[in-house]
Amino acid sequence: MCNKSKCIVLILICLLLSACVGKIFGTAVDTSIEVAKVPFKVVGAVVDLAIPDEED
Repeated sequence: MCNKSKCIVLILICLLLSACVGKIFGTAVDTSIEVAKVPFKVVGAVVDLAIPDEED
């Protein structure tokens, strides 16, 4: 009986930890994507400043 309860607790801990690890990786991926977007935003802003809009 005691061995079964240890197995159940171990399985629950593994499930909870996998959820935490998944959340951490998800946050890291989201942050990486946002960091990768920054150079494109900067270049776009510089181009907008360098090339004036044509006025009608």
